Amino acid sequence: MLAQLTNTAVAYAGEPGAFAEDAVLAAFGDVARAGLGGFHEVFEAVEAGNAPAGVVPIENLVGGTVRENYDLLLDHAVDVVGEVVVPVRLCLAALPGSQLDAIERVYSHSQALSQAERFLRTRPWTVLTTYNTAGAGKLIADRDEAGAAAVLSPRAAGLFGLQVLVDDVADEPDNRTRFLVIGTGESADRPPWRESVGPDRRTILVFGVRNEPGTLLGALRVFAARNVNLSKLESRPSRQGAWEYVFWVDLDAGADDPACAAAIDELRDHATMVRVLGSYRKPAGD
Repeated sequence: MLAQLTNTAVAYAGEPGAFAEDAVLAAFGDVARAGLGGFHEVFEAVEAGNAPAGVVPIENLVGGTVRENYDLLLDHAVDVVGEVVVPVRLCLAALPGSQLDAIERVYSHSQALSQAERFLRTRPWTVLTTYNTAGAGKLIADRDEAGAAAVLSPRAAGLFGLQVLVDDVADEPDNRTRFLVIGTGESADRPPWRESVGPDRRTILVFGVRNEPGTLLGALRVFAARNVNLSKLESRPSRQGAWEYVFWVDLDAGADDPACAAAIDELRDHATMVRVLGSYRKPAGD
């Protein structure tokens, strides 16, 4: 699918109507955009200059962290230049004229299925996973598959000509997904949403420490000593050795703020590796 990209189309993973496309619209407006086959393809497109920017999910209020994208951030030479939070509204949709009692199979992405678990337990459906919520709707429409339904957004259902059988099937009505905007070079210098957000900043970084008592505590103290808040801390396998880990941190400060910059400099004395992935303004209302 990369061959179909132009260097003006913002990249996202999935079909039209996916929540990732909603994130593109929220961050950039109605710009040229291209749905790719997966997160890896989005990172490759941005890194290679085949897309000026991309959006990837990083965290959901119900499903938690999208860990694959943490690993991909380390594997690719891209910057996190912003973020956007997208409401997650899910419905059950099928071919026009379908009846709920006739549905035997329900398709969707594993995250969406888990986010509608209570609803899906109300009937003895066969539940099948697809790579994308909107892709589940496309699959049913392309196959003209009777007896099947998809858990997806109402917008995606409309795009693929499906009939909504049940509205609001999500377990958590206020569920949201946080998407990161990634870019390189000039795209990192001119994110178009910056003028509409507040003054508060966020910095994302990753670091590693020696597997010895007190090393993580010493690393975290450099931020506490300067009153720099960590809004998130998560460990991931380092892939450098068995049971070795790196730590992902969200800081409520800009990397160039004096206190934060001093903390990051001191962190290098405690850590085996430090990489700042991005520093940007938080979305309005975050």
